[in-house]
Amino acid sequence: MANITAQMVKELREMTQAGMMDCKKALTEAEGVMEKAIEWLREKGLAAAAKKAGRIAAEGLVASYVSDDASVGVIVEVNCETDFVANTDNFKAFCAKVAKHIALAKPADVDELLAQKYVDDESKTITDLVSDATVAIGEKISIRRFARFETKDGAVESYIHMGGKIGVLVEVETDKDVAGNAEFIAACHNIAMHVAAFSPKYVCESQVPAEEVEHEKSILRTQIKNDPKNANKPEQIVEKMLDGRINKFYKEICLNDQEFVIDNTVTTAQYLAAVAKKVGVTAKIVDFERMVMGEGLEKKNENFAEEIAKMTNK
Repeated sequence: MANITAQMVKELREMTQAGMMDCKKALTEAEGVMEKAIEWLREKGLAAAAKKAGRIAAEGLVASYVSDDASVGVIVEVNCETDFVANTDNFKAFCAKVAKHIALAKPADVDELLAQKYVDDESKTITDLVSDATVAIGEKISIRRFARFETKDGAVESYIHMGGKIGVLVEVETDKDVAGNAEFIAACHNIAMHVAAFSPKYVCESQVPAEEVEHEKSILRTQIKNDPKNANKPEQIVEKMLDGRINKFYKEICLNDQEFVIDNTVTTAQYLAAVAKKVGVTAKIVDFERMVMGEGLEKKNENFAEEIAKMTNK
C-alpha cells in the first residue's frame, strides 16, 4: 500500500478543492498516483469545486449568531455567485453553521477559520465544509470576513437588514449581568438597527484619529475664511465657529453623538443611558461592526440572452 503523506493530501486539495478526507480516500484508492486520484474525485463528483475556483463570488449574505445569554455574537459575510443561490435555504443553513462555529471556536481571522476543525464534525475542516457546499450548491462559495464580540456582563446583539444585505454587530458593556433581560437586549438590537441605518464610523469622539480631525478642521477653516460674510471677523471668532462645525462633524460620524433613529430628540448614548437606568445598570457601547454584503467586490455582469445564443450556436 502506498504511503499517503499530508503533503500529498494538501497538494490534491489545492488542485481539486475537494475535502481533506475525500482527497485522502482518493489517494488511497489510487495508490498514491495523483492523476488517478484526481480522476477518482471527478468520477465521484467531488472535484466539481475546482471548476468553480476561478469564478467571481460577489453575491451572498451577511449572517449572524448570538448566544442565548447574549455574551457572544458573530456576523459573517459568505459569498456565492448569484442572488438566487443566496436566497436558498441550503445556502442560508451553511452560513448559519459558519457563524455558530466562529462563535464557539474563536478564530483570529479567515485563514485560521478555514484551517479549523468544524465544531460539529471534527472529521472535517471549515475548508472541507466550503468545498462540500460548493459541490452541493453548485456555485463557488467563499467566506470573506467576520466579526466576533464577546462580553462578560454586558450584551452582544446583531441586526440583519434586507435578508442579509447589511449586517451589524454591537457590543455593550454593563456593570452588572444583563443576561435574560429582554428590555435591555431589545435596546441593544435597536442600537444595531441604528448603525445599519446611519453608518457611523466610530463609537465616540476619542476614537477619531487626530489626523482625521485636523484634516477636517483644515477644510472647515478654509470654508469659513472663504465666506465673504466672515472676511472681517477676528481669529478667535473664526475658531469658535470652527469648534461648532467640528462638533457637528462628530455628530455625523460618532455613534454616541448621533440622533437616535427611533427618537431624534435624544442621542444614541442618551437612549442607552435611559434604558440602562430603567433596568438598574450603567452601560456604554464598546464596539460595533457594520458589513454591507459585497462591498468592494467586483461583480460579474452576465447577459443570459447572449450566453444562451452562444450555447445554441455551437
